[in-house]
Amino acid sequence: MVSFGGSCAKCELSGRKLAGATFTGADFEGATLVGADLRGATLMGVNFSDADFSRANLTGSEMVGTVFTGANLTGAKLDGVEAPAVVFNNADLSGARLTGAELVAANFVRANLNHANFSSSELIHAQFTKADASRADFSGAEMNNADLTAGVFERASFRGASLEGARFRKAAFGGADFRGASLDGADLRWTDLSDARGLTQDQIDDACSDRTTILPKGLVAHECSKVMLIRREAPRAPKAPAPPIPPAPPRD
Repeated sequence: MVSFGGSCAKCELSGRKLAGATFTGADFEGATLVGADLRGATLMGVNFSDADFSRANLTGSEMVGTVFTGANLTGAKLDGVEAPAVVFNNADLSGARLTGAELVAANFVRANLNHANFSSSELIHAQFTKADASRADFSGAEMNNADLTAGVFERASFRGASLEGARFRKAAFGGADFRGASLDGADLRWTDLSDARGLTQDQIDDACSDRTTILPKGLVAHECSKVMLIRREAPRAPKAPAPPIPPAPPRD
């Protein structure tokens, strides 16, 4: 068992075999972990801001109160991770795999999610505001009450995904696939879905839309009922737990 704590900013850990390692209350800002093996690792209250995890393997790891702001996770494997309310804002997860991951209330604000694979993941209350998730795979994902405001989801797949109560406002969905997706109570107002694929009138009738919603030819907007609005606005995303302050380095 390998354990890390304290401060190790800009550490070089590329290619290290750290499967099952424990990181607690540590500061690894700017650290390099390219291709590192972190399968089954436990990351509790760790600061990995601006760290480089490209091609790293974090499959099955547990993350609580951990921050990846601005981190590089291109091509990383995060399948099956347990990461409630973890912060990935401004991070680069292009080409990353997050299948079957538990990412409730995770923060992906302004993140690069191009070609990322979120299939069958739990993304309830997740924040995707202004994220670029072009060609990302959300098939079968649970995205109830997720916030997609002003995000880019062109050619993304939402096949069979649950988007109940999700907020779509001003997001881009050109070529996105919604076949079999659940949109019950989703807010489609101020959204252009004219080039989206797989949408049906039944899906639109279950969602909230109006004259500001641009739909594919043949579909008609469906005004929100008060019941839909109450149900959509009631749930609130839990706040991300603040990471503990790393211990001060020992005095000379």
